[in-house]
Amino acid sequence: MPNKKILIAEDEMVLRFLLTETLEDEGYDIDEAEDGKLAMDSLRYGDYDLIILDYMMPEATGIEVCRWLRSEGGVNANKPVILLTAKAEEKDRNLAMQVGVSKFISKPFSPMELADVVRDLVEGGVL
Repeated sequence: MPNKKILIAEDEMVLRFLLTETLEDEGYDIDEAEDGKLAMDSLRYGDYDLIILDYMMPEATGIEVCRWLRSEGGVNANKPVILLTAKAEEKDRNLAMQVGVSKFISKPFSPMELADVVRDLVEGGVL
């Protein structure tokens, strides 16, 4: 069985590297994007099992990318989306859920905690 494929869209290079290393160690294939526009390009042309989006990114926020993804109707439209954010207010959570985010994770978080959430979403296939 081929490895599950994940897109990580995160503008902080150190965090993106840490997430990529952690998830590759767990056996996932990772593509990276450093801003929202590159994330949308990747989602337009790639096929992913899971998408991880940072809330605050240049070009397009994680919320904007997820809203576009859910309405665009492509191959990734119904894939699980994890939103990483330092904005942990209730209104931010509500907005994330409205646009179709599957799981909301507040920064700071442990990479292993994220790996557990990824495993649950990918193996369970739950939106």
